[in-house]
Amino acid sequence: MFKRDRCLRQLATVTSITMVAGCGVLSSDSSDDNRPIVVGTTSTPSTLDPAAAWDSSWELFRNVFQTLLNYSPDAAEPQPDAAESCAFTDSSSTVYSCKLREGLKFSDGHELNAEAVKYSIDRVKKINVNGGPAGLLGTLSRVQAKGDREIVFHLSEPDATFPFVLSTPAMSIVDPEEYPADSLREDGTITGSGPYNLESYDDGDKARLVRNDSYQGIADRKNNAVTIRYFQQSSQMVDALRNKQIDVIYRGLPASDTVDIQANGEEEGLQLIENPTTEISYLVFNPKDPWAKNPAVRKAVAQVVDRPALAHEVYKDTVEPLYSMIPRGLVGHTTGFFDDYGDPSAKKARQILEDAGITERVPLTLWYTSDRYGSQTKPAFEELKRQLDASGLFTVTLKSRPWKTYVQGYQKGEYPVFGRGWFPDFADADNFVAPFVGEQNALGTPYEAPEITGSLLPESRRKSDRGAVAEEFEKAQQIFLDDARLLPLWQGKQYVAANEEIAGAEKAIDPATMMTMWALSWKTSW
Repeated sequence: MFKRDRCLRQLATVTSITMVAGCGVLSSDSSDDNRPIVVGTTSTPSTLDPAAAWDSSWELFRNVFQTLLNYSPDAAEPQPDAAESCAFTDSSSTVYSCKLREGLKFSDGHELNAEAVKYSIDRVKKINVNGGPAGLLGTLSRVQAKGDREIVFHLSEPDATFPFVLSTPAMSIVDPEEYPADSLREDGTITGSGPYNLESYDDGDKARLVRNDSYQGIADRKNNAVTIRYFQQSSQMVDALRNKQIDVIYRGLPASDTVDIQANGEEEGLQLIENPTTEISYLVFNPKDPWAKNPAVRKAVAQVVDRPALAHEVYKDTVEPLYSMIPRGLVGHTTGFFDDYGDPSAKKARQILEDAGITERVPLTLWYTSDRYGSQTKPAFEELKRQLDASGLFTVTLKSRPWKTYVQGYQKGEYPVFGRGWFPDFADADNFVAPFVGEQNALGTPYEAPEITGSLLPESRRKSDRGAVAEEFEKAQQIFLDDARLLPLWQGKQYVAANEEIAGAEKAIDPATMMTMWALSWKTSW
């Protein structure tokens, strides 16, 4: 939202967190300004192949690949994108059919047909990367291509969430002539059919996107080119915004700078937009570690961790304490970790350990990624170490790696305890439970939870009314609480910072909290 208050008169204080800056009027549809919009982020892709990624790589994929379904602005449910139409064709939600748009092509001119869609989905399951997106396809039995334009998905059991799965960038449609059927593509290029073509990519540094003139789909592009710059240090990214070297920041904006731009951005020609989000941060305990595998150790950690202190002291209240793996705002959210461990207490934690026969200080190594979630990650883990060490019950060692190698480490089970963030694949409680359990999951750390995988998830997926699944997910939350294998820490607020010449940032974040670069534009009427 933009107002001309600096040019006309001083208005009353704006109660929304959205910062207002500049005197412009939005008229981006008529813009003749073809300058690339430069977006800064700390979310560096770990791979360019959709078959391997269940992480931040999706944010690039969303803009250069196409999926059968995608999100329109303000839509709560996915709409046809590469597809012309999609629907369940049976009463039990086990057969899902899509009809493709006519005349679709990949960026290299090759035809995008039903066989290409089948090929793309099948290779995700066939390659089956550990911790990769094949875990999303647990209910998919087979894919059938009927003619050039019809694809039929046969599910092994009812799954009302399957349309949401098809909307994720993991289901990006790739050119069969460019992507091997049983191995990953590793030449550093992308062939897609999305709103943009990847003109060039410098690993860990920069991605240049240009308008794909052959694109047919849901994206209403407001610009012709976007350059994404990847930063390892949030401070360097903020300096780049203030020095007009980049135009937008998405992901990795430090808490202190968020607060500063909120208070002083107008004078600097900056705007701050808060977008609804269900982003969460949590700890994962590896059951292969001799200490982390012990439920008493995990529960003692849960009893010591002071979430309000973490949110206030480190994140300056730009996040909120979280006591459930399912965040607030979604059906199934509970407060179990608050009910059981809400009052941080070293005395109670000591009793938990002593009851399990543990009387010595417990050595734990906590791992975090040094460049994925912004500059607050390191001080956040230093605060966790301080809290645990101060209890007199733990001796904590901190270690970190850049995201690309960090992912490889947790997929191999190398970390006793490690931090993860979760940006939802889709806005449903299922996506805050299913990805974390089972032999194959997004964490690369097997978590056998037979009641969840064998009963609760299947029961919930039979319900097309997603507001009617509270009972199943509340039970799943109780299992998470009893196991304490996953420890929720905080729920985030998603901020976009931009210079005052940029429009559309308030519409650029989709329900899976990914930035749709095509919504951004230059303001042209001043």
